Amino acid sequence: MKKIVLAISTMALVTLTAQANSFSVSDYVKVEKSKPKYENVIRRTPYEECWDERVPVRRNYHRRGGEDNNGLGTLIGGVAGGILGHQVGGGSGKTVATIGGAIIGSIVGNNLSKRDYRDNGYEYTTYETKRRCKTRYDERSQRKFVGYKNIGHYRGRQVVKYSQTKLNYIPVTITVDY
Repeated sequence: MKKIVLAISTMALVTLTAQANSFSVSDYVKVEKSKPKYENVIRRTPYEECWDERVPVRRNYHRRGGEDNNGLGTLIGGVAGGILGHQVGGGSGKTVATIGGAIIGSIVGNNLSKRDYRDNGYEYTTYETKRRCKTRYDERSQRKFVGYKNIGHYRGRQVVKYSQTKLNYIPVTITVDY
């Protein structure tokens, strides 16, 4: 335990001594040359390119029923339903079954005559012209000014500072530890 306390005390003493034995000095370096700095920038301008294109369209041929049947499906369904209803009932129930069969047969016949159905139907392909467009970009490279590279020397070392304007002096800070 004594060794740990001694080690921590020694480290704290070394740290305090190191901090007490340093200082900073500000100085200026004379700029010897300032070079303009440029970058290549690519500028993209969008534009739309359009064209007409023939595209295939698949279609089905079929004949629609029901619109021009003039009630023929309703009539045939009613007669068939009436005959079937007449077969079922007996006595006074026979009349009710005949009328009910005729009504139900008329409804079914009407619905069947209006349904779509294929009569020798087939598939075929036609072509339509569609307008297609795509966004493209016109790219141009150009040089863009980004600032100055200011160069000077301080005690045998090159000092560089980038800025938007030419500098006469570059500020430096020197820290001395002893």
